[in-house]
Amino acid sequence: MRPDVSPTGRQRILDEKEIIVSKTDLTGKITYANNKFLNISGFQESELLSIQHNIIRHPQMPRVIFKFLWDRLSAKEEVFAYVLNLCKQGDHYWVLAHVTPSINNAGVVTGYHSSRRAVDQSIIQNTIEPVYKLLLDIEQSSNSPKQGLESSYETLLSFIQEKGGNYDKWLFSL
Repeated sequence: MRPDVSPTGRQRILDEKEIIVSKTDLTGKITYANNKFLNISGFQESELLSIQHNIIRHPQMPRVIFKFLWDRLSAKEEVFAYVLNLCKQGDHYWVLAHVTPSINNAGVVTGYHSSRRAVDQSIIQNTIEPVYKLLLDIEQSSNSPKQGLESSYETLLSFIQEKGGNYDKWLFSL
């Protein structure tokens, strides 16, 4: 999270028909942001290009979700995840992110592409927020960030196992 902004608690809602799009290089630096991304986040394009995508990371997002995301992307797999983002002025918005590696003709990953859509608020409140709170609490209660992330990851994997062992199937059943 950016140290110069605190969450306001005000939520912005993405319209059902709107899609946020961004692209990053291999290190997660933004190379493209569509107008919807700029509008909802409150940033100007010049403030985002060549900046790490985690500039919009909300402090209530468990780090383990991003570890899971990067693990999948490293395996050249797409991933879907609910993400809580932080706007420039401290407001927040929830999205269902679809992140894919951009692969050239030689099979080499050249960057990443993310499309984000509106979410069903009842899914966020009844399912995602409680799970994310548990994961974040585990991360924050540890003596070290590394141990907290490892413990949170074990909890996430156990949760997925309890839900049938298939993350994608569970996510799309919501």
